[in-house]
Amino acid sequence: MGTFIIEGGHRLKGNITPQGAKNEALQVISAVLLTDQEVEIENIPDIIDVNRLIDILRNIGVKIRKKSKGTYVFQADDLNLDYLQSEEFKNKGGGLRGSIMIMGPLLARFGKAYMTKPGGDKIGRRRLDTHFEGFIKLGAKLDIDTDKHFFSVVAQKLKGADMLLDEASVTGTANIILAAVLSEGKTTIYNAACEPYIQQLTKMLNRMGAKISGIGSNYLSIEGVAKLKGTKHSVLPDMIEIGSWIGLAAITQSEISIKNVSWENLGQIPRVFNKLGIQLEHRNNDIYIPQQEHYTIQTFMDGSILTVADAPWPGFTPDLLSIVLVTAIQAEGVVLIHQKMFESRLFFVDKLIDMGAQIILNDPHRATVIGLNHKTPLKSTTMTSPDIRAGVSLLIAALSAKGKSVIHNIEQIDRGYEAIDVKLNQLGAKIERVN
Repeated sequence: MGTFIIEGGHRLKGNITPQGAKNEALQVISAVLLTDQEVEIENIPDIIDVNRLIDILRNIGVKIRKKSKGTYVFQADDLNLDYLQSEEFKNKGGGLRGSIMIMGPLLARFGKAYMTKPGGDKIGRRRLDTHFEGFIKLGAKLDIDTDKHFFSVVAQKLKGADMLLDEASVTGTANIILAAVLSEGKTTIYNAACEPYIQQLTKMLNRMGAKISGIGSNYLSIEGVAKLKGTKHSVLPDMIEIGSWIGLAAITQSEISIKNVSWENLGQIPRVFNKLGIQLEHRNNDIYIPQQEHYTIQTFMDGSILTVADAPWPGFTPDLLSIVLVTAIQAEGVVLIHQKMFESRLFFVDKLIDMGAQIILNDPHRATVIGLNHKTPLKSTTMTSPDIRAGVSLLIAALSAKGKSVIHNIEQIDRGYEAIDVKLNQLGAKIERVN
């Protein structure tokens, strides 16, 4: 188990470039299974979750060639689907929630797919119903081995269908799209997720020969085609990492420029941090955050306490609520954080309270933060990272705290952030990685 030792209290300065988006990478890498031709993808982040998926594809038989840092060529022309029923796959797939993304393309192209119950963050229930209900609508048969937590879906021929999703699940929408593009006839998906990463996936598939319309909306129409071809694709910068650096700059009173952020795909993110009182400037395709001694949380127009809540796109992403919560610790004012989607994601605040943060955990979904306004620094402590986003939030808190803090289980952070200690040390942070 890896550990970070952090010497807090240092102001950071310089430029930082975000990695490719983890959530998009998992989807578009899975899409290479839809064709026997070469697919080149660039800006792939070098993180544990993505590397695990690449390893699974390699074991299935996908030919994978690394052209340069972050750029890979995939060709799925000779696959061994028997591997998907092996004990090795069950173990590897069980450690990666994103591995479920290979089911849609395998079902579409080969008529069968298998998956062990996937793992991932311990942030609450993350049900898979949307994925499987979509497959069943397209004509697949689902079989669940409850003893072994093993799922299989098979279909002689997928046929297009009209479906209304019970939730705007990002991975569920992506998986259904990946299955529908090779289905016979027309598929319509209402209440589809429409995040930029879904838009990226659908644009990539259209370049491969798919016929998808309604991109960017919650109503997608897909005309099935018989075959897809190869393409080239570039992954967007990771909006969650971008938001993390905005929050880090504010709480550590630092001056940071975040490079090449794809501003048009950030949605509500700049606006929400503005509501916390954080100054940021849109410079070409960069975000510049000046050094701020203080930042004041806004209230609503009637004077009531600001609430920051997650919502499906174009609402605010749930993956940044932990960052917003930590950033608010040293703001002036009060904010209510409402995490609607996952009932265990706010439980890490007990460590922040130990550090001296003024936080009331109202219930599993809501926390009230009373800002310290930099009058009292956080205290150093020893912590364990419970999931990717909470882990980075604890790291940000430690970087702003007085003294040396320790964070164990940093593999959770490495699952979603590429060389985070190296990047931040280049800005002046003091982070030591101990294995």
